[in-house]
Amino acid sequence: MHLSTDPTNPHNQEIYALWDQLADFSVGNGDAALTHLLSALCTMLSARNALWGVLVRLPSPKRADPLLGWRPRLVRVLDPIPAVAASVQKQYDKLWSDNVDLSQIISMAGDEPFRVRLLFEALPPAWFEGEHYRRHYLDVGFADSISVRIALNDDVRVRLFVFRDAQAPRFTAQDAQLLGFVMRGLRWFQRQQLLSHGLLIANASLTPAERKVLLALLDGHTEKQIAQKLDQSPNTTHFHVKSIYGKFGVSNRATLTALWLGKLR
Repeated sequence: MHLSTDPTNPHNQEIYALWDQLADFSVGNGDAALTHLLSALCTMLSARNALWGVLVRLPSPKRADPLLGWRPRLVRVLDPIPAVAASVQKQYDKLWSDNVDLSQIISMAGDEPFRVRLLFEALPPAWFEGEHYRRHYLDVGFADSISVRIALNDDVRVRLFVFRDAQAPRFTAQDAQLLGFVMRGLRWFQRQQLLSHGLLIANASLTPAERKVLLALLDGHTEKQIAQKLDQSPNTTHFHVKSIYGKFGVSNRATLTALWLGKLR
């Protein structure tokens, strides 16, 4: 596959259509938008599954930390079948331990604001004979992956993986180029995803209940409508709204919405 700047290129047209589709999702429907993105990437790349995650840098990492202070904060898998979900949870836990894998160390290294890597180019041949590859790839039906890393600021990164199984051919440099092209144009989308979880700007991450209220606020619902929708008392809803405003450092819905539109620092 060859990508160019020609807007009439049919491959580019597919990508532009995806960008437009994501822009059409309301800000309160970000979870569905993320699912749509991951599903579209799997279709474009003939991939079996996809994973999206957020890494944050610890404020005071240990001096010899092999992960340089980076730790997982959020993880979303397109098709979280039990074996895959168990594998992801085990890797998540391992990243918080002192026994991390070479692939995890390599993935955290470097300060590039944007990076695309093919699995078989990033790791030495011996790694593919080891336990981590067997447990978290072969045993759950995967054989290959491409990863994308996007830095949203000095302390927050988004990681995205697409996976193929052993019956499919390995990902190529052209596949990596395609994935990189798609994700390069979606920094605004990653920013919205993180904002919806209270990351990037909020003084503290949102609770699950607060996130539901936040997304309803962004969709234009009144506090009364939100209370009815979430089957909670108006007082409870108002408490969550005040907490959300406090965490984002705003005093009203208009200012809160401006964050999503990129009109506030």
